[in-house]
Amino acid sequence: METQKIKTALVILNWNGKNWLEKFLPNILIFSKDVNIFLVDNASSDDSVSFVEEYYNKVTIISNKINCGFAKGYNNSLRYINAEYYILLNSDIEVSKGWISPLIKLMDADINIAACQPKILDFNNKEYFEYAGASGGYIDNLGYPFCRGRIFDNIERDNGQYNDKAEIFWATGACIVVRSSVFWEVNGFDEDFFAHQEEIDLCWRLKNNGYKIMVEPKSFVYHVGGGTLAVGSPLKTFLNFRNNLFMLFKNLTLNQLLYVLPLRLILDGIAAITFLQKNNGISHFFSVAKAHFSFYYKIFDLIKKRRNIKQMKNLTAKMPWSILLKNKIQGIKIFSRLN
Repeated sequence: METQKIKTALVILNWNGKNWLEKFLPNILIFSKDVNIFLVDNASSDDSVSFVEEYYNKVTIISNKINCGFAKGYNNSLRYINAEYYILLNSDIEVSKGWISPLIKLMDADINIAACQPKILDFNNKEYFEYAGASGGYIDNLGYPFCRGRIFDNIERDNGQYNDKAEIFWATGACIVVRSSVFWEVNGFDEDFFAHQEEIDLCWRLKNNGYKIMVEPKSFVYHVGGGTLAVGSPLKTFLNFRNNLFMLFKNLTLNQLLYVLPLRLILDGIAAITFLQKNNGISHFFSVAKAHFSFYYKIFDLIKKRRNIKQMKNLTAKMPWSILLKNKIQGIKIFSRLN
């Protein structure tokens, strides 16, 4: 028997994150009273589940038997949640008073909006944007993601310069609101990604289907970042390089792919060499190499996936130029200075 449909489900993915739950769950409960809250546990080995069971009985726990990553972890659990909207929230986020209402109001106003995000600020430096999402995500012609408020590693101070709601290319997986019907229309997250850039791939597929992705800065949250994988992790490097290739191969039109893929393979090789100049560089060098071999291994599976996606040209917030050239050659580090 199908359960009664709820309006909004707030879903937090957890893996050995008791410290984050202790720190942020009380705040989430205080400022998220009008939604149903779920904790999805990815086979944690700490006592985070027993902690939530003991102190927060209003939180519904869904347990995965193994750590199946961000993509499959969410896919597995969301099948059991009958809601109009999913709010997917990282466990290392501090929410603010009234943060949910502007997001749902935006989604309710336009059925063509498939997903949106709030403004993401840095928990440890609250006057600045946070790397993973800032005030909305964009992508360039070679598949490099950037944000309003963040170009590569240059992160801007939040002076209200990006407080307007806007159509964007991707909404951050750190805090994303997704209309459940369209999430399943495109078969949810691609589980081969495991973690990293799966939200960009999801948003790209949604945009290929004619939907809009938005940012609503009237809502804002504070993100710690690196809660599961540290910034300098070779595994993070592997996932980012591999998943970006997966995403490009699936979603670019054939003409775009024939142009972009050879360039990206060369640029990834250059990136791998530059890693050698940094601390722990050899590990990151081999992570890039491993990412490419993993991509080649998956080519036939990716061809099958391409056939189920209608690749579209001229998508809003997909830029026709290279952010790499604008940043490294022209020296542009501020989003508002881009053409």
